[in-house]
Amino acid sequence: MTARFQLDGRTALVTGGNGGLGLMIALGLREAGARVVGAGRNPAKNATARECLDDCVALDVLDEAQVERVMEAVKPQIVVNAAGIVVVGRAREVGAEGFDSVLRTHVTGSYLCARHAAKYMHGGGKVINIGSVYSLFGSAVAGGYATAKAAVIGLTRSLAVDLAPDNIQVNAILPGWYRTESTAGFVDTPLGERIRQLTPAGRWGEARDVADVAVFLASAASDFVTGASLAVDGGYTITGGLTAEDWAPLL
Repeated sequence: MTARFQLDGRTALVTGGNGGLGLMIALGLREAGARVVGAGRNPAKNATARECLDDCVALDVLDEAQVERVMEAVKPQIVVNAAGIVVVGRAREVGAEGFDSVLRTHVTGSYLCARHAAKYMHGGGKVINIGSVYSLFGSAVAGGYATAKAAVIGLTRSLAVDLAPDNIQVNAILPGWYRTESTAGFVDTPLGERIRQLTPAGRWGEARDVADVAVFLASAASDFVTGASLAVDGGYTITGGLTAEDWAPLL
């Protein structure tokens, strides 16, 4: 049974794998035996990630020609779409450009990577899209992000049907609250404590929590799982989300 979770001999490409949740997942896949290539836009972060992964390449997920070149060079059997951005602000403050940039990065970028990676998944493969607990909630302060992450679920389901004849499973992970570069500023604040209180597990997520689920979805153990969206959030989505008043001190 344990062998079905091993990733020896397989190559994984993790977009956004140069930091945050993407790097947590990349390290977990590598520990399970995969050859792991991270990808991101920030040269300094790529260089740092390269020290603990097999490689980390430059990639803008919205540049389709670049996506195609990277997929041809890497030929991954596993793709994790973790690249993403967030624009904070309420609807009256964020215009079309900011809103569209978030949707395009999370949704169009994930689509392009899956589209071109599938060409090289001969005999089967795995696509893991990274959603969020905000795939299930609305957000008063990051509407573009919540909209994009909801769309990731629809994309996951559609790709799962589309790619099933090629023995490619497509699933999504919906992470809860983890300590990353984007959340570090409020983990140890009253807002961070409020998040902990709303999480039935009583804590913030740790790297192993999301990495272990990614390993499962990347492995043969999940060959009969496709189109699923799995919350890895300590139960946070059971309790409801934060309100605009909770976020007020940071706005």
